[in-house]
Amino acid sequence: MTGFRMALNELRRITAGRLPKLAVVALVLVPTMYAGLYLWANYDPYGNLDQVPAAIVVDDTGADLPDGTRLDAGRQVADDLLDGGDFDWSEVSLAQAEDGVQDGTYDFALHVPQDFSASLASNADLDPKRARLALITNDANSYLSTTIAGTVTDRVRDALASQVGAEAATTFLTGFSDIRTQLAQAADGAGKLEDGLGEARSGARQLAGGAGRLEDGAGELATGLGTIADKTSSLPSQTRRLARGARQVADANARIADVGAEAAAAATQIDRARKERRRELVQRMRQQGLTGEQQQAVLAVYDDLGATVADGTATVRRTSARLDRLASGADQVADGNEALAAAVPELVDGIGQARSGAVRLRDGASQLSDGADELGTGLKKLDQGARKLRTGLEKGASQVPDVDGTTRERLADVIGDPVRVDSRSDATAGTYGAGLAPFFLSLAAWIGGYVLFLLVRPLSPRALAGDQHPLRVALGGWLAPVLLGVAQMVVMSTIVFGVLDIVPANIPGALAFLVLTSAVFVAMVHALATWFGKAGQFIGLVLMVLQLITAGGTFPWQTLPPALHPLHHALPMSYAVDGLRQLVYGGPDVRVLSDVLVLLAWLSVALLATTVAARRQRVWSLKTVSPELQM
Repeated sequence: MTGFRMALNELRRITAGRLPKLAVVALVLVPTMYAGLYLWANYDPYGNLDQVPAAIVVDDTGADLPDGTRLDAGRQVADDLLDGGDFDWSEVSLAQAEDGVQDGTYDFALHVPQDFSASLASNADLDPKRARLALITNDANSYLSTTIAGTVTDRVRDALASQVGAEAATTFLTGFSDIRTQLAQAADGAGKLEDGLGEARSGARQLAGGAGRLEDGAGELATGLGTIADKTSSLPSQTRRLARGARQVADANARIADVGAEAAAAATQIDRARKERRRELVQRMRQQGLTGEQQQAVLAVYDDLGATVADGTATVRRTSARLDRLASGADQVADGNEALAAAVPELVDGIGQARSGAVRLRDGASQLSDGADELGTGLKKLDQGARKLRTGLEKGASQVPDVDGTTRERLADVIGDPVRVDSRSDATAGTYGAGLAPFFLSLAAWIGGYVLFLLVRPLSPRALAGDQHPLRVALGGWLAPVLLGVAQMVVMSTIVFGVLDIVPANIPGALAFLVLTSAVFVAMVHALATWFGKAGQFIGLVLMVLQLITAGGTFPWQTLPPALHPLHHALPMSYAVDGLRQLVYGGPDVRVLSDVLVLLAWLSVALLATTVAARRQRVWSLKTVSPELQM
């Protein structure tokens, strides 16, 4: 009896009758029910998030930007979320949101606080504040919806950060353009400063020349004033003697004037007496009886004498007046000499002071000349520095880019959102259900192989009794469930790949790999059943749990505790999941080949273990007839 004939006999046995046939059909449909229903229920949960109730609370009061623009970021966030339809949003008050999250009306709530816009607008100040969004969650409602809500708020935050960053970058780049303009203006100013410093240097040279000439003139003035001071040192005593002599002359002139005044008075009396005597002479001549001619002759002689006397008295009076004027002038000369004698000491002191001042002027002019030279040297260095400043400013202005409006907007967008992820996937699942398909198809293959031995006998008792070769017995017991497993995989693939529209990139390869996976899992459960009997089913259940945990079907296997890493690398479901991923998503065939080799190795080990068990079971023992554990 060949192994294939043993398998056919076992299939005839389990399909004898209507109810057994229905049982076989049910066993064939178990993997389809498990994988199909689960993948159908989770085909695209993210596409139905608009049915998840969520609340949004907007308490933001807005803010005014420095340019006068009104910013209502909270209202903008709410409108974007309400229009986006990611969730079934309801705009409510904060109290309603908190109560709704607590009693399950809403899975979560997003609160936009009062100072949200003001915090965003504070980036223009020297004391910026972070804008905050409050996410109110309750994991008792739904843990995954809370996790997804966190992703939504992160997306809102990133979008706002990009917008605010772009606006800040625009302000920065505008200031950058202003800096370039101001640098150019500063360079022009530095050029003018350089020209002015050149003129200042010329003025400093002229100042140094003038100070030198002033020093020479002050030296000559000091020398001249020294000579004058030496010559006038005896002038005070001389002027005092002159004043005394002038006073004496004035006194003498006064006495002479007095004598002249007396002579003038006498001359006046003589004139008066002459006139009176003439009248007396005329009377006497009349008394004597002189004739008129005689009187005229006598008067002519008298008048001639009187004229001479009158001339003399007139001369005396004129001389007296001159003497008066001489005395007055001498007195004025004496007063002037006395005033001169009093002023000459001050004059001499002033000449000495002028001489000292001239010396100080000469010293100051020397210092001024030295300072002018130092000023010229400093101005030269300053001029060189101004030239370097102008050159540096011009160079700096040329290095600052002249950003126009279009370029500024483009740069602001890049600075505000500097990283753009261009995703390139070597293999793409497409939907959430497709992403879980390799794991649940592999798990369904194990469950399908596990339930088959509820009807199928691991080994044929007739073959064992007929002393058939252990390998032939093992293959005969393995082929019957393998054929049922092929039926399971075909039905399951038809439903998953056709009805659920989870279409593998390599449909024939995926179906063949599922058949191989089912054959391997059937061989492993078969080996457990042949070795441990009914207890092998419990071991198979434990082994399924271990593989479910360590296969890395949902999360990356690297997230497992380190103690479970060896099980991931050892157990076959890890390789079944990996191979199906490559075939469903279009991954590299090399990895599929390595997974196939590992599964074939497990198949060989399982068949070898079953062969050894078949060899042992050819000899019946008491435990074989009456096992200790009845199930």
